[in-house]
Amino acid sequence: NHVLDISRQKREIENLRSDLQDNYSLSHMVGSSSEMEEIRNLIERVSLSESTVLVTGESGTGKELVCRALHYSSDRSKNRFLDVNCASLNESLLESELFGHEKGAFTGAEQRRRGQFEQADGGTLYLDEIGDMPMPTQTKILRFLEDRTLTRVGGEEKIKVDVRVVCATNQDLEKAVVEKTFRKDLYYRINTIPIPLPPLRSRITDISELTHHFLARACKREKRRIDGISSGAMKRLSEHSWPGNIRELEHAMDRAVLMCEGTEI
Repeated sequence: NHVLDISRQKREIENLRSDLQDNYSLSHMVGSSSEMEEIRNLIERVSLSESTVLVTGESGTGKELVCRALHYSSDRSKNRFLDVNCASLNESLLESELFGHEKGAFTGAEQRRRGQFEQADGGTLYLDEIGDMPMPTQTKILRFLEDRTLTRVGGEEKIKVDVRVVCATNQDLEKAVVEKTFRKDLYYRINTIPIPLPPLRSRITDISELTHHFLARACKREKRRIDGISSGAMKRLSEHSWPGNIRELEHAMDRAVLMCEGTEI
């Protein structure tokens, strides 16, 4: 029974990994505009590289989707994709989250903990909102990127890790460098391959395709049958400026499906 359970678990993990690879494949990046075609081509070219990637763009433009597509299009796709939001933790917690800590390193550290860099060994670590990372942590990230070794908080042992780092931010890092809130050397180190994402208002031709994509997804989730969108509704969607970008459009379609009383939005 124990052997069967392990075999079943392995099969379930493989199925889950296959689903993730499919969900985050380049074919799932919706949009036929020249901007999206260029981004898909760039992801395809750099996915097999080990270079650090910096994805930039306004909030809601799909930065995480691009970073996941990079991972699942690469040779690392069978290993883990982990993410850390650099804006959600203070300096000490962020360092512990990234590099891990030894038992007794600080109050409450009751046992050794492997950080996200170690846990992502062989895979990809996504540093979201890297522009909000505290300066002391930036120094440690730079050191890691240069020699691919880390030291846990409270430890002395140097640990070698094989991980690809992809970063994202909605901030202007060049401006942050000038204002001395972001290290210049780290900026040049992570900006090896820049992937800037355009706001939705500059790729109007993709709105119809995205709308139908989100409509189908919302209908499936809510078990609703809605046949389509009226020309008037589509005109309104195309004329909106979408300050919240793709995320705002997705939420708008979720609401529309919930509120729709007939079979057409």
